[in-house]
Amino acid sequence: MTKLRDLAGALRSANAGASLRTFDIIFDRAEDFRRVVDAEAVSPSVVARLYAVPVDQVRVFAYEPASAIKVTIPRNVMAGNPDDTDIDGKQQHAPLLEIDVP
Repeated sequence: MTKLRDLAGALRSANAGASLRTFDIIFDRAEDFRRVVDAEAVSPSVVARLYAVPVDQVRVFAYEPASAIKVTIPRNVMAGNPDDTDIDGKQQHAPLLEIDVP
């Protein structure tokens, strides 16, 4: 098994409005992108489990021309809420680094 962190050239997170968070997984090599996509390593069920969100609210988009995957999930609290621990959503990508890719 290989970890996603070893295949992705860049992995980042950000807010997508006040109620959504988005992740960009960008690959330097098309064959690494294809490997992850073909293995369905970044699937709604995997992401839902990692972030404790309903699987039906996880969106995963593979964009082959850019060798990139975009994932969108609901935020647990609205951006700016007093309970928000990362107002910009920039530090939320770490769990994705540990995804196993066959």
